[in-house]
Amino acid sequence: MGAAQIVATVLAGVVTLAAVVLAVRAVLQMTAVIRLGKPDPERSVGKAVRTRTMLAETAGHTRMLKWGTVGAAHWFVMVSFIILFLLVLEAYFEVVDPAGGLPVVGGWTAYGLVTEIIGVLGLAGIVVLIVIRQRSRRAPRSRFTGSTMWQGYFVEAVIVGVLICGFLIRGFKVANDTFEFPLWATPVSHAVGAVLPAAADGPTWVALVKLLISMGWLITIALNVTMGVAWHRFLAFFNIFFKRDPDKPAGSGLGPLRPMMTEGKPLDFEEADPEKDQFGVAQVEQFTWKGLLDFTTCTECGRCQSQCPAWNTAKPLSPKLLVLSLRDHAYAKAPYLLAGGGKDLTGEEKGTEEQLAKVDVLAMAEAERPLIGTEQEQGVIDPDVLWSCTTCGACVEQCPVDIEHVDHIVDMRRYQVLIESSFPSEAGVMLRNLENKGNPWGAPQSTREDWTKGLDFEVPRIGEKENPEYLFWVGCAGAFEDRAKKTTRAVATLLHEAGVDFAILGEGETCTGDPARRIGNEFLFQMMAQQNVETLNDAGVTKIVATCPHCFNTLGNEYPQLGGSFEVVHHTQLLAHLVAEGRLTPVQPVDGGVTYHDPCYLGRHNRVFAPPREVLGAAVQGGLTEMPRNAERSFCCGAGGARMWMEEKIGKRINIERTEEALATGAKTIAVGCPFCYTMVGDGVTAKGEQENVEVIDVASVLLRSLKQEA
Repeated sequence: MGAAQIVATVLAGVVTLAAVVLAVRAVLQMTAVIRLGKPDPERSVGKAVRTRTMLAETAGHTRMLKWGTVGAAHWFVMVSFIILFLLVLEAYFEVVDPAGGLPVVGGWTAYGLVTEIIGVLGLAGIVVLIVIRQRSRRAPRSRFTGSTMWQGYFVEAVIVGVLICGFLIRGFKVANDTFEFPLWATPVSHAVGAVLPAAADGPTWVALVKLLISMGWLITIALNVTMGVAWHRFLAFFNIFFKRDPDKPAGSGLGPLRPMMTEGKPLDFEEADPEKDQFGVAQVEQFTWKGLLDFTTCTECGRCQSQCPAWNTAKPLSPKLLVLSLRDHAYAKAPYLLAGGGKDLTGEEKGTEEQLAKVDVLAMAEAERPLIGTEQEQGVIDPDVLWSCTTCGACVEQCPVDIEHVDHIVDMRRYQVLIESSFPSEAGVMLRNLENKGNPWGAPQSTREDWTKGLDFEVPRIGEKENPEYLFWVGCAGAFEDRAKKTTRAVATLLHEAGVDFAILGEGETCTGDPARRIGNEFLFQMMAQQNVETLNDAGVTKIVATCPHCFNTLGNEYPQLGGSFEVVHHTQLLAHLVAEGRLTPVQPVDGGVTYHDPCYLGRHNRVFAPPREVLGAAVQGGLTEMPRNAERSFCCGAGGARMWMEEKIGKRINIERTEEALATGAKTIAVGCPFCYTMVGDGVTAKGEQENVEVIDVASVLLRSLKQEA
């Protein structure tokens, strides 16, 4: 061992020791913060399924590859990080011996070939990602807006540096005639070696630089525990493993909302006490440990931000920035919490004076900030951010590390509504109507069957007909809103034409409680849901067809939480089945020029993409003209999350944004599969002055027109 090797070995050893010590401290720090969260015992159930899902999502890059080029480039970078860890390990041997390498495998040709390929593709991948970042960040309100850019640049530079060093080490070995791998297996390394001079200590010095870069990266992230752009390389595996629904290929927070939890158990409202039980989330430590893991894992990639309808229409909500705000708040407040501080459910301080005296003044100041509050109140999350969410699920759908944004937003809403009684004033009218009239419009219950008037057949009621195959769940919009009534009549007519055995509840039906739950009034939701579950169970209902995706989702996904298990289908699913069976046969297809808008709660939340298109494909001449944002990337109409009953006062109206996209296709008919979308897109067409040229209509009505000239 020469002088160069002695110096390099000492330097490598010192910096590695420092990096390892700091990294261990950082991991313990993060673990301590995450453990501050509330229990969530269900996250460990089904370990085999969770393991399979985690491996499929990470190795297969199932989320990332939805972005095509970005996903492929990231996959190569990820694989290079994992595989080329061996080359970093090999650098320790090369520091000691410039001709050295890994024991055993270091001499295998297969090892040289694989690492060569991965090195080239990893370098190409990171260059692609650098170019994409630079191009994207120039756009106004890009997906990188608000991200900690120096961290992204730092990580990119480290990857480029490490990969280049790897080829330089091999190149010097080629120049020194100490390289063992043949030209055909390592052509790039041989090409680099052809232009490098022979230098006996060359591999040692480059290996040292490589280790300094690698350990410098480890030291940097160890000193920045909120550096998600780096830490997600380790935390993503855990966050995906502990996702809420590991058996779902879609987003982990899509479909049903979680019930309100207190100490890891669903809250029982009959026995609940606000002084002992947690009602939603009022402090960052009241999120579950999985919530705190979510915040820690965020990569700041901004995919959620790029898809969010609120962000895209100049509203203050960005799912990414919300998560980052919660992350930074949690870690800034952590010293106070770890010292024993914190407020109990009555607002009393739990920490003693002795404990709090040891807490840093900055952590104490952070502890005084309200979780929800205006800028003047120094709130972590502004109320306008909280109430801008439509719960469309686009953020969860796109998140490559399975962060559950929607669940966290609704948990914060729950506290605001149930404890603080703080929510947009116009939503109060909707909640009072639900409580007093059983529907958000406040229409008399006696008019719930008025939509049946004028039909040339009798619509049977439950109780009048023995054991019908389907209960037709009409929904509040379908019963009371004029445009939605057209859909209700069309569906009833089609079911009648196809000979489907169905009945309705009539005045026995009441709102499913979806808007109450999405706005955060879990108490009202459970009250309405339990009433409906009792009604449906008493009637012996087993199969339900619903025209409203919100009812469809609530009945099928959320009522099982309250003892109501039913087979629920959306009307487009049943109609597609009837068309396929030949029980409904279009005889005169509708003229072309039709586009279809995917409702969030039918598409993203429940993966129903094909049936509406199958119906339209059979009923429309020439097929569909798809909007750029369709299927799982469909853009929200703006009505979800109880936004249907809240004024949109900030930025551009979401329904106008979506309507403009539909109009840009040139289609003369915009087909929908949801009464909320019907209203919002219809209003958008009117606002754009296109109501004379473009028609908004439900899929069922399109099918009916293809069956009957007079329809």
